[in-house]
Amino acid sequence: MDSIVDLEHVHVARGNKVVLHNLSLRIDRGEHLAILGPNGCGKSTLLKTITCELYPVVRPETRVRIMGRERWDLTELKRRMGVVAAELPGRQTLSITGLDAILTGFFSSSTLWPNLSVTNSMRERAEDILVQVNAENLRGTPVGEMSAGQQRRIMIGRAMAGTSSNDSDGSVQMLLLDEPSNALDLAAQQDLREMLRRLAQRGTAILLITHHIADILPEIDRIVMMNAGHIVADGTKENLLTAQQLGALFGREITLIQRDGYWNAW
Repeated sequence: MDSIVDLEHVHVARGNKVVLHNLSLRIDRGEHLAILGPNGCGKSTLLKTITCELYPVVRPETRVRIMGRERWDLTELKRRMGVVAAELPGRQTLSITGLDAILTGFFSSSTLWPNLSVTNSMRERAEDILVQVNAENLRGTPVGEMSAGQQRRIMIGRAMAGTSSNDSDGSVQMLLLDEPSNALDLAAQQDLREMLRRLAQRGTAILLITHHIADILPEIDRIVMMNAGHIVADGTKENLLTAQQLGALFGREITLIQRDGYWNAW
Protein backbone atom coordinates (compact mmCIF):
# COMPACT_ATOMS: atom_id res chain seq x y z
CA MET A 1 0.00 0.00 0.00
CA ASP A 2 1.60 3.24 -1.21
CA SER A 3 -1.28 5.65 -0.62
CA ILE A 4 -3.29 6.50 2.47
CA VAL A 5 -5.89 8.54 0.57
CA ASP A 6 -6.77 8.22 -3.12
CA LEU A 7 -9.74 10.25 -4.37
CA GLU A 8 -10.72 10.46 -8.02
CA HIS A 9 -13.37 12.82 -9.44
CA VAL A 10 -15.21 13.23 -6.14
CA HIS A 11 -18.30 15.41 -5.79
CA VAL A 12 -19.84 15.78 -2.31
CA ALA A 13 -23.22 17.31 -1.47
CA ARG A 14 -24.42 18.63 1.88
CA GLY A 15 -28.19 18.87 1.77
CA ASN A 16 -29.18 19.91 -1.73
CA LYS A 17 -25.94 21.77 -2.44
CA VAL A 18 -22.81 20.29 -3.98
CA VAL A 19 -19.88 21.67 -1.95
CA LEU A 20 -16.96 19.67 -3.35
CA HIS A 21 -16.52 19.64 -7.10
CA ASN A 22 -14.61 16.99 -9.06
CA LEU A 23 -11.81 16.61 -6.48
CA SER A 24 -8.90 14.28 -7.13
CA LEU A 25 -6.31 13.92 -4.38
CA ARG A 26 -3.68 11.33 -3.48
CA ILE A 27 -1.82 11.33 -0.16
CA ASP A 28 1.03 8.87 0.04
CA ARG A 29 2.20 6.97 3.07
CA GLY A 30 4.44 9.09 5.32
CA GLU A 31 3.51 12.45 3.78
CA HIS A 32 2.94 15.55 5.87
CA LEU A 33 0.33 17.71 4.15
CA ALA A 34 -1.57 20.95 4.80
CA ILE A 35 -4.90 21.77 3.18
CA LEU A 36 -5.17 25.54 3.11
CA GLY A 37 -8.02 27.84 2.17
CA PRO A 38 -10.50 30.47 3.38
CA ASN A 39 -13.44 29.68 5.65
CA GLY A 40 -16.23 27.88 3.81
CA CYS A 41 -14.04 26.59 0.99
CA GLY A 42 -14.78 22.90 1.72
CA LYS A 43 -11.74 21.89 3.82
CA SER A 44 -13.71 20.29 6.64
CA THR A 45 -16.05 18.58 4.16
CA LEU A 46 -13.00 17.06 2.47
CA LEU A 47 -11.78 15.80 5.85
CA LYS A 48 -15.16 14.20 6.56
CA THR A 49 -15.03 12.56 3.12
CA ILE A 50 -11.62 11.08 3.89
CA THR A 51 -12.91 9.68 7.19
CA CYS A 52 -16.10 8.36 5.50
CA GLU A 53 -18.41 10.57 7.55
CA LEU A 54 -19.65 11.95 4.23
CA TYR A 55 -20.02 10.05 0.98
CA PRO A 56 -19.59 11.31 -2.57
CA VAL A 57 -22.32 11.67 -5.14
CA VAL A 58 -22.49 8.42 -7.10
CA ARG A 59 -20.91 8.87 -10.53
CA PRO A 60 -19.24 6.30 -12.82
CA GLU A 61 -15.85 8.03 -12.68
CA THR A 62 -15.77 8.51 -8.89
CA ARG A 63 -13.38 6.46 -6.75
CA VAL A 64 -12.60 6.71 -3.03
CA ARG A 65 -9.85 4.49 -1.66
CA ILE A 66 -8.64 4.85 1.91
CA MET A 67 -5.50 2.83 2.66
CA GLY A 68 -6.11 0.87 -0.52
CA ARG A 69 -9.70 -0.12 0.29
CA GLU A 70 -13.01 1.19 -1.01
CA ARG A 71 -15.12 -0.21 1.86
CA TRP A 72 -14.49 0.15 5.58
CA ASP A 73 -16.05 -0.69 8.89
CA LEU A 74 -16.02 2.81 10.40
CA THR A 75 -14.93 1.58 13.84
CA GLU A 76 -11.89 -0.06 12.25
CA LEU A 77 -11.13 3.03 10.17
CA LYS A 78 -11.17 5.22 13.29
CA ARG A 79 -8.47 2.97 14.74
CA ARG A 80 -6.29 3.66 11.70
CA MET A 81 -6.83 7.43 11.51
CA GLY A 82 -6.79 9.73 14.53
CA VAL A 83 -9.13 12.66 13.88
CA VAL A 84 -8.94 15.85 15.97
CA ALA A 85 -12.01 17.96 15.28
CA ALA A 86 -12.08 21.74 15.43
CA GLU A 87 -14.65 21.61 18.25
CA LEU A 88 -13.53 21.26 21.86
CA PRO A 89 -14.74 18.23 23.90
CA GLY A 90 -18.43 17.57 24.52
CA ARG A 91 -20.25 17.57 27.85
CA GLN A 92 -19.62 13.93 28.80
CA THR A 93 -15.90 14.15 28.10
CA LEU A 94 -15.56 17.29 30.22
CA SER A 95 -16.30 15.35 33.42
CA ILE A 96 -13.56 12.70 33.06
CA THR A 97 -9.83 12.96 33.72
CA GLY A 98 -7.11 13.48 31.13
CA LEU A 99 -6.02 9.83 31.35
CA ASP A 100 -9.57 8.52 30.98
CA ALA A 101 -10.19 10.87 28.04
CA ILE A 102 -7.24 9.32 26.23
CA LEU A 103 -8.50 5.82 27.09
CA THR A 104 -11.83 6.64 25.39
CA GLY A 105 -9.90 6.81 22.12
CA PHE A 106 -9.60 3.01 22.13
CA PHE A 107 -13.39 2.75 22.00
CA SER A 108 -14.31 5.90 20.01
CA SER A 109 -16.57 6.85 22.91
CA SER A 110 -17.24 10.13 24.69
CA THR A 111 -16.65 8.66 28.17
CA LEU A 112 -15.65 5.36 29.77
CA TRP A 113 -19.02 3.64 29.91
CA PRO A 114 -19.40 0.77 32.45
CA ASN A 115 -19.56 -1.86 29.70
CA LEU A 116 -16.11 -0.91 28.33
CA SER A 117 -13.20 -3.05 29.45
CA VAL A 118 -9.84 -1.25 29.72
CA THR A 119 -6.86 -3.60 29.53
CA ASN A 120 -3.44 -3.16 31.10
CA SER A 121 -1.91 -2.69 27.65
CA MET A 122 -4.38 0.14 26.94
CA ARG A 123 -3.41 1.86 30.19
CA GLU A 124 0.29 1.50 29.37
CA ARG A 125 -0.30 2.95 25.89
CA ALA A 126 -2.32 5.83 27.36
CA GLU A 127 0.42 6.64 29.86
CA ASP A 128 2.95 6.67 27.03
CA ILE A 129 0.73 9.01 25.00
CA LEU A 130 0.46 11.42 27.95
CA VAL A 131 4.25 11.73 27.77
CA GLN A 132 4.24 12.18 23.99
CA VAL A 133 1.72 15.03 24.13
CA ASN A 134 3.45 16.61 27.14
CA ALA A 135 0.39 16.17 29.36
CA GLU A 136 1.64 14.02 32.25
CA ASN A 137 0.55 16.72 34.69
CA LEU A 138 -3.02 16.48 33.34
CA ARG A 139 -3.37 12.77 34.10
CA GLY A 140 -5.86 13.25 36.93
CA THR A 141 -7.31 16.65 35.98
CA PRO A 142 -10.94 16.75 34.78
CA VAL A 143 -11.04 17.83 31.13
CA GLY A 144 -13.55 20.55 32.00
CA GLU A 145 -11.01 22.20 34.31
CA MET A 146 -8.31 22.39 31.63
CA SER A 147 -7.47 25.37 29.44
CA ALA A 148 -8.35 25.19 25.74
CA GLY A 149 -4.71 24.43 24.90
CA GLN A 150 -4.56 21.61 27.46
CA GLN A 151 -7.83 20.17 26.15
CA ARG A 152 -6.43 20.22 22.62
CA ARG A 153 -3.39 18.22 23.74
CA ILE A 154 -5.61 15.65 25.42
CA MET A 155 -7.83 15.38 22.34
CA ILE A 156 -4.76 14.78 20.17
CA GLY A 157 -3.71 12.08 22.63
CA ARG A 158 -7.20 10.60 22.42
CA ALA A 159 -6.94 10.47 18.62
CA MET A 160 -3.56 8.74 18.89
CA ALA A 161 -4.84 6.09 21.29
CA GLY A 162 -6.65 4.01 18.71
CA THR A 163 -3.89 4.11 16.13
CA SER A 164 -0.85 1.90 16.04
CA SER A 165 2.77 2.91 15.57
CA ASN A 166 3.49 -0.70 14.55
CA ASP A 167 2.33 -1.10 10.95
CA SER A 168 3.18 -4.77 10.62
CA ASP A 169 -0.58 -5.48 10.55
CA GLY A 170 -1.25 -2.77 7.97
CA SER A 171 -2.10 -0.11 10.53
CA VAL A 172 -1.08 3.46 9.82
CA GLN A 173 -0.51 6.11 12.43
CA MET A 174 -1.91 9.34 11.05
CA LEU A 175 -3.36 12.44 12.63
CA LEU A 176 -5.98 14.52 10.82
CA LEU A 177 -6.28 17.92 12.48
CA ASP A 178 -9.08 20.35 11.69
CA GLU A 179 -8.13 23.95 12.58
CA PRO A 180 -6.06 22.82 15.60
CA SER A 181 -5.15 26.32 16.85
CA ASN A 182 -8.76 27.56 17.11
CA ALA A 183 -9.57 29.06 20.54
CA LEU A 184 -5.92 28.94 21.64
CA ASP A 185 -3.90 31.92 22.85
CA LEU A 186 -0.44 32.64 21.45
CA ALA A 187 1.44 30.60 24.06
CA ALA A 188 -0.89 27.62 23.63
CA GLN A 189 -0.55 27.82 19.84
CA GLN A 190 3.23 27.67 20.11
CA ASP A 191 3.09 24.74 22.55
CA LEU A 192 0.73 22.86 20.25
CA ARG A 193 2.89 23.38 17.18
CA GLU A 194 6.04 22.23 18.96
CA MET A 195 4.22 19.11 20.18
CA LEU A 196 2.99 18.32 16.65
CA ARG A 197 6.54 18.78 15.35
CA ARG A 198 7.79 16.15 17.79
CA LEU A 199 5.07 13.74 16.69
CA ALA A 200 5.87 14.33 13.00
CA GLN A 201 9.57 13.75 13.64
CA ARG A 202 8.74 10.44 15.36
CA GLY A 203 6.91 9.21 12.26
CA THR A 204 3.29 10.25 12.80
CA ALA A 205 1.84 11.37 9.46
CA ILE A 206 0.16 14.77 9.71
CA LEU A 207 -2.81 15.99 7.63
CA LEU A 208 -3.54 19.55 8.69
CA ILE A 209 -6.68 21.50 7.75
CA THR A 210 -6.22 25.23 8.35
CA HIS A 211 -6.66 28.79 7.19
CA HIS A 212 -3.82 29.98 9.47
CA ILE A 213 -0.48 30.10 7.65
CA ALA A 214 1.38 29.93 10.98
CA ASP A 215 -0.09 26.46 11.69
CA ILE A 216 1.92 24.95 8.85
CA LEU A 217 4.77 23.05 10.50
CA PRO A 218 8.32 23.10 9.10
CA GLU A 219 7.94 19.33 8.59
CA ILE A 220 5.02 19.87 6.18
CA ASP A 221 6.37 20.15 2.65
CA ARG A 222 3.21 19.81 0.54
CA ILE A 223 0.35 22.31 0.33
CA VAL A 224 -3.09 21.78 -1.21
CA MET A 225 -5.03 25.01 -1.74
CA MET A 226 -8.84 24.98 -1.86
CA ASN A 227 -11.40 27.57 -2.81
CA ALA A 228 -15.16 27.31 -3.41
CA GLY A 229 -15.07 23.51 -3.22
CA HIS A 230 -12.25 23.09 -5.75
CA ILE A 231 -8.58 22.22 -5.42
CA VAL A 232 -6.95 25.23 -7.05
CA ALA A 233 -3.28 24.36 -6.41
CA ASP A 234 -1.23 21.40 -5.20
CA GLY A 235 2.51 21.63 -4.78
CA THR A 236 5.51 22.25 -2.57
CA LYS A 237 5.56 24.77 0.22
CA GLU A 238 8.29 26.75 -1.56
CA ASN A 239 6.16 27.12 -4.69
CA LEU A 240 2.79 27.86 -3.07
CA LEU A 241 3.56 29.86 0.07
CA THR A 242 4.18 33.07 -1.81
CA ALA A 243 2.52 36.46 -1.48
CA GLN A 244 1.14 36.13 -5.01
CA GLN A 245 -0.38 32.66 -4.49
CA LEU A 246 -1.81 33.50 -1.05
CA GLY A 247 -3.20 36.80 -2.30
CA ALA A 248 -5.05 35.01 -5.08
CA LEU A 249 -6.36 32.38 -2.65
CA PHE A 250 -7.66 34.78 0.01
CA GLY A 251 -8.53 37.70 -2.26
CA ARG A 252 -6.30 40.19 -0.43
CA GLU A 253 -2.88 41.72 -0.81
CA ILE A 254 -0.61 39.61 1.39
CA THR A 255 2.67 40.34 3.13
CA LEU A 256 4.60 37.18 3.96
CA ILE A 257 7.61 36.46 6.17
CA GLN A 258 9.43 33.27 7.05
CA ARG A 259 11.28 32.56 10.29
CA ASP A 260 12.66 29.34 11.81
CA GLY A 261 10.75 27.21 9.32
CA TYR A 262 7.38 28.89 9.97
CA TRP A 263 5.54 31.33 7.72
CA ASN A 264 3.36 34.23 8.80
CA ALA A 265 1.10 36.38 6.65
CA TRP A 266 -0.94 39.53 7.11
